[in-house]
Amino acid sequence: MSKITVGVLFGGRSVENEISVVTASQVIEALDHDKYNVVPIYIAKTGKWYSGKALLDLKRYRDMPSLYKDCTEVYFKSLYGDRNLYCNGLFGKAKVYAKIDTVLPTLHGTNCEDGTLQGVLEVIGIPYVGCNTFASANGMDKIAMKQILRDSGISVVDFCWFTDKEWDESHSAVLAKVEKQLSYPVIVKPANSGSSVGIMPAHNIAELEDAIDNAAQFTTRIIVERMLSHLKEVNCSVRGDYYHCEPSVCEVPLRSGEILSYSDKYQGGASGGKLGGSKGAKFTGAKIAGSKGGSKGMASLKRELPANLPDSVTALVKDFAVRTFRTLGCEGLARIDLMIDTEDDRIYVNEINTIPGSLSSYLWECGGKPFTEVLDELIARSFERSREESFKVVDFGGNIFASGK
Repeated sequence: MSKITVGVLFGGRSVENEISVVTASQVIEALDHDKYNVVPIYIAKTGKWYSGKALLDLKRYRDMPSLYKDCTEVYFKSLYGDRNLYCNGLFGKAKVYAKIDTVLPTLHGTNCEDGTLQGVLEVIGIPYVGCNTFASANGMDKIAMKQILRDSGISVVDFCWFTDKEWDESHSAVLAKVEKQLSYPVIVKPANSGSSVGIMPAHNIAELEDAIDNAAQFTTRIIVERMLSHLKEVNCSVRGDYYHCEPSVCEVPLRSGEILSYSDKYQGGASGGKLGGSKGAKFTGAKIAGSKGGSKGMASLKRELPANLPDSVTALVKDFAVRTFRTLGCEGLARIDLMIDTEDDRIYVNEINTIPGSLSSYLWECGGKPFTEVLDELIARSFERSREESFKVVDFGGNIFASGK
C-alpha cells in the first residue's frame, strides 16, 4: 500500500507560535515514517504558509529570514475537494507541491485552535485530525465553554465577563460589576488565549485594574473568575469522539507561584517569557527545543505523574473530563484542566485544550499507550469522520429559483 501523506500544520498568527513549533517537532518525530509521508506546513506570524525540509531543524528558527529563504511558500486553493498543496512555479503559475491526504494540526491559540483553521479545512474538504469548528470555537472561548458546561450540570467556578470596549468606556462600572459578583482573590484572563498568556491574579481593586489592562492587550472579551485559595490543579487528556472516548492517566502540574504560568509550562519555571505583570509587558516567547536549555513544550512542566490522588477522586476527575469532552462535541484528542478545592474537595472544570501542548503525549505514554499508536488512531479517525460526513444531506435536490414562474 502507498503511504498516507500527512500535512503537519503548525506555527500560526498567535503568541503561542513557538510552542506550536515544539509540538509539531514532537509529532513529526513520533509519526511512523514507514506509513506516512510527512509534509511540514508552517504558518508564519505574518500569515504566510511555508513548507520544506529546513522546517524540521529547530535551530533554524533562531533566524527566521534565513529559514524562509530555504523554504517554499505554499497555499491551498479554495476549491472543495482539491487536496493539493500548491506553490508558484515558472512565471508565477501555480503548480502542485504535494497532495495532502489529511492534515494534522498542531497549532495553539487564537487564529489557530479556535476553529479558524478548522473552518478553512472544512470549506476545502480536506480531512483533518481533531475537533471540528464548533467544538474548537467553544473550547477556545472560556466564556462560552463555561456557560455550556454550567448549563450542562458540570461544575465551574463563579465568573463574570465583559468586553474591552466596556472597560475602555467605564472602568468604574466594570470594577463595580466584578466586586458585586465576586470576592477577592480573583483571576483575570483573556477569554480566548491559552498557555497562561495574559493571566494575572488580583487581590484588591488596584491589582484588578492592572490585571484587566494586561488581559485587554490580547483579547476583546475578558473573564474574571473566583480564585481558589486552596487549589490543586489536575489535568486529564481524553481521546476518541463524542460517542466513544476514554481518559488518560491524570497529572498534577507543579507551579512556581500562585498560578500556573507560561514559564512553568514551557521553561521549567525559569524567568523570562512572562506575560503577566504590568501593562505593556514584552512577550519573548519560548526557547526552541533542540537548543541549549531549550523548551520541550509541555514536557518541560514539572509534574506529579501519575497524580497521587485517592482512587475515588481520580475517578471523578476522569468522569468530569469525559463529560466535558462529550458535552462540547470534541473529537480526536484534548486535555481537560481541572481544579480541586482542597478545603472542601469540590472539583471544577477550569478549561479544555482542544490542541494541547505536546498533544498530551506524556499522559498517554504514562498509561502504556505509545504516542506513535495514538497518532495512528487520530489519523485513522480523520478519514472515518470524513466518510461519515459525506453521507450527510447538504442538498435537497431541488432549485427553489426554478420552481416558480
